[in-house]
Amino acid sequence: MATRITVGAVLLAAFSVSTAQTVVIAALPAFAREFGVSGTTAAWALTAFMLAAAVATPIAGRLGDLFGYRRIALVCLGFFVVGLVLCALAGSFPLLLAGRALSGLAAGVFPLAFGLVRRAASRERLPGLIALLSAMFGIGGAAGMLVAGPLLDSFGADWLFWPLLVLGVVALVLMMLIPADESAVGGQVDLAGAALLGCALVALLLGISQAKAWPAGATMGIFVVAAAFFAGFAAVELRVRGPLVDLRVLGRRAMAVTNLATVVVGAAMFGVVTLIPHLVAQDRIAVALVPMVVTMLAATPLAPRLGGRLSVRVGAALGIFSCVALVFAHDELWQICVAGLLLGAGYGLSFAAFGTLVVDAVEPDQTGVATGVNTIARTAGGAIGAQLAAVLVVGGSYGPAFTVFALTALVALAVTAALPRHVPVAV
Repeated sequence: MATRITVGAVLLAAFSVSTAQTVVIAALPAFAREFGVSGTTAAWALTAFMLAAAVATPIAGRLGDLFGYRRIALVCLGFFVVGLVLCALAGSFPLLLAGRALSGLAAGVFPLAFGLVRRAASRERLPGLIALLSAMFGIGGAAGMLVAGPLLDSFGADWLFWPLLVLGVVALVLMMLIPADESAVGGQVDLAGAALLGCALVALLLGISQAKAWPAGATMGIFVVAAAFFAGFAAVELRVRGPLVDLRVLGRRAMAVTNLATVVVGAAMFGVVTLIPHLVAQDRIAVALVPMVVTMLAATPLAPRLGGRLSVRVGAALGIFSCVALVFAHDELWQICVAGLLLGAGYGLSFAAFGTLVVDAVEPDQTGVATGVNTIARTAGGAIGAQLAAVLVVGGSYGPAFTVFALTALVALAVTAALPRHVPVAV
């Protein structure tokens, strides 16, 4: 019973948070009209969530390793609930941004969820659960874009948040029912490392998300600032006794290649997902996305059977095929649906496998921080893909954009060749 409650709590929490990230994409024009702000300013409703998530994810993962995954997950879900209430009741754009930032802090639940599942599940069930939890990142993101249109058309922008609030409350209650962490070791938190990493991630994702809106000089400047913070973070982590992120662990071949592949695959696939809603009318977006979500769900259980390396490689190959298909045929709804079948299967296989590869590569007491860093890799890859999509379709031509993403997926396939053929499971 305890295992079932744990699995239900973490899957619902992961689904809710990932849905919350993308559900506002279709509503950005509505926010601009409602609050009287420009389209560029309205985009901060998405950016605020991503920045808060970038800071919270690795820090929450490390805190979970030290003080217990359940305890920190409850804090994250508490922020989620409060943030959604603020968003739903927001009477001004600053209040909406505050709610989005608080909601984004809940992204810390992802690495905590991996730790909770690893603690609760049997060795036989663990690969399948890790795969499903990994895929939830993409499933929830697709669901956010899928339901946004109908909710906006029928009820208005504030109703994007009420259903998520219900899910968040249920996830919070289920998390309270999970047995307390008995194996939490405690310890000191690397505050200097946390501050430097937080600043570095904020600068990096700020530069990525605002690349289209800012002048080239300002964008390059913020990337230089990000590099400086990352350098300072690395210097601190290599000297401190209890680092926030053990860079020696992340430097292992399995971890380094997995995180790099995550960024590239995320950029390719999320870029295509971002373009699909622009190819069809508002009332057809849900229809266009359903095949992708269905095959994503269907492919996820296959990842443990194929093995992490093969699953990622097959997923990247399917991503190439879907992009090539869209280069030549994307004017009709059925063409987009067929390509979505391939893309969803590739997304499901790849991201289900990434979680397994990371968990298998580290010791149990490093699960939180390792999966937290991989989640940041997914977020960064998705942000890069979304910005590439925005830049590539400025002239209204989608063929070149899909060509670029096909080449990006090809690079991802090449990167996956460096993945270890077998990584012993750390228990």
